[in-house]
Amino acid sequence: MSLTQELKNLAMVDIFSEAKKADLFIGRPYYLDFDKAYLLITDAWKEKVGGIPQGTFLLAFYENENDDVDECLLLRAIKPAKLPTDNDVIASMVEYYKDNLKTSGKKSQLDDFTKYTFSFSGLECRILGTFYRDKDKKIQFGADVENYYSAHNYVAYKPVGDILEMIVNFRDGNTSIGCSTDYRIGKIRYSSSRRFQDKHPDVPVYVSPSDFLGKRTALFGMTRTGKSNTVKKVIEATTEISNKATNTCIDASAVSATDNVKQFKDDGTPKYKVGQIIFDMNGEYANANLQDEGTAIFEKYSQITTRYSVLDKPDFKVLKVNFYNEISVGFELICSLLADETGDYIKSFTAVDLEEPVDKFSSAHIRWARKSAVYQCCLKMAGFTVPNNHKVKFKGNKDINNRIIDGRTIDPSTGISLDDAIAFWTWVAENQDDQFFVNYHSKNGHDWIDEDLKALLVFLTRKRNLTGSASLTGYRKLVPLKDYHTVQSDSPFEVDIVEQLRKGNIVIIDLSQGDPVIQQTFADKICLSVFRNSMDNFVNNRPNNFIQFYFEEAHNLFPKKDDKDLSGIYNRIAKEGAKLNIGLIYATQEVSSISSNILKNTQNWFIAHLNNEDELKEIKKFYDFADFCDSLIRYSSGSDKGFIRMKTYSNAFIVPVQIDRFTAQGDR
Repeated sequence: MSLTQELKNLAMVDIFSEAKKADLFIGRPYYLDFDKAYLLITDAWKEKVGGIPQGTFLLAFYENENDDVDECLLLRAIKPAKLPTDNDVIASMVEYYKDNLKTSGKKSQLDDFTKYTFSFSGLECRILGTFYRDKDKKIQFGADVENYYSAHNYVAYKPVGDILEMIVNFRDGNTSIGCSTDYRIGKIRYSSSRRFQDKHPDVPVYVSPSDFLGKRTALFGMTRTGKSNTVKKVIEATTEISNKATNTCIDASAVSATDNVKQFKDDGTPKYKVGQIIFDMNGEYANANLQDEGTAIFEKYSQITTRYSVLDKPDFKVLKVNFYNEISVGFELICSLLADETGDYIKSFTAVDLEEPVDKFSSAHIRWARKSAVYQCCLKMAGFTVPNNHKVKFKGNKDINNRIIDGRTIDPSTGISLDDAIAFWTWVAENQDDQFFVNYHSKNGHDWIDEDLKALLVFLTRKRNLTGSASLTGYRKLVPLKDYHTVQSDSPFEVDIVEQLRKGNIVIIDLSQGDPVIQQTFADKICLSVFRNSMDNFVNNRPNNFIQFYFEEAHNLFPKKDDKDLSGIYNRIAKEGAKLNIGLIYATQEVSSISSNILKNTQNWFIAHLNNEDELKEIKKFYDFADFCDSLIRYSSGSDKGFIRMKTYSNAFIVPVQIDRFTAQGDR
């Protein structure tokens, strides 16, 4: 935006002097209360102002010759209302019809007075709030009616141009409209039909990225109604405001408690660059596609964007795990893959605890090292490539170590290869009647091979109860996971991702290919890693820059509506993310597919076409979306793409918007 435009906006439009123009007069109220206003209007007045579509903003000014009241009510047109005289008009019309008289058109046979009377109708309006001057003569807005006067003392006008622009973009603090921290997202659009909408110039609608930073944002609507395009516009706005920050969170190694609380500078820009992570279920953010004219997010912001995929692809980092180095992470993936298996021995295997104990000198750590070694033997047998010079180290027992196994003694306490470990544990599994094990049980009252170790050995040997023939599938169940293993990883991918986000970069996780269970597991793990890092910073009074999560097709990852488990990572982000400067932006087709705990914590709403009453019942629960349900369920044609009803954190009411198309160039 030019300096000239900014200076123009600094002098805010005075609605009390500029909105009351004769050619914008629309009617007069005949009933008024704290919630509703009913207007008397005529066909001629409606035609003169370019029509009154459902959802139109109107202003009702109080006028009294004895009082100078700078106050007006902001109204939204909802539906036609019945006039007290309607019954008489209908009765008269019936008589004219009986006489077969022409009652409309240029050849109407009605007298002028009757035609004028017949042209009146009622309009029901929602009262959205009040514009008024405060003691400093500044224009303020309150989202209610502090006092209402007699209805006949009000006059209603239809705002257009600069007046309408001020109304739909008005925010607390009197920030100038379209200032340097505002970003254009679209223009006002009242209806699918647009015959009258060329009568007045387009009115731009701006958003403040600060409304999204650290907040929850929902985008709902049927497929191909513009949800993804809207998400990209939000990403665009967030990136632009992030670029105005000069520091990254990583630069701030020591920050005082006071500075840590303040997240925005005096000019409204964030203190640190904003990290953004996109979970891309359809691959449209990570890959060029025709609907964006060949431009995807990664292309527009290639300098700060890193892409990850669950499969090997050129120019993508791979979401793979070194199963030998990242024991608990790899085992978590395995458990996810085997979650639907019904075999008892598999359930026993997935129930094993492979989380390394903190105390490395405890008996629990000794048992963990043994279990970890057997688990890695299973990986080796399943064909997982072993890193060079990889060894396992655990405490066996001198009575076992001194046994001759395959013609040699094996002492695992010094570190042994996986081949030696397989030989060691195979001997243990096949020699449970050895005198050492018998004496150990007699002395200690329990077996040397505990239940967890036994479950792992069953998986390794493929022998039920470690006896008989190898009839079980065992470690072969792990073969499909080989594709998610790598020996090249120097550090876990989630560590790299967190670092990228702390630098204020964009990370795109391409989940368009691969096993859905693995996709869910990777997504959960990444979210949990960022959340834990943010919580650790918060507890230790280290700065958290804003990190924005974007979820396309969120129903694939989020808990369902009736899921009451609040400990899940997505519920925790929704409920606790604000204090950690974590923002959540999610898009899906159905309101009813999302957990109610997430919906209740959502501040920003973008609603496109919904096609059934069940979804409307859900959306009615939030703000005043009930006013738009009739229009939301109507057929959405191709020309309606991007026609959104928008409620943002700093706006007191819903605004109907035609979202601008995301392009390579972008608009401010």
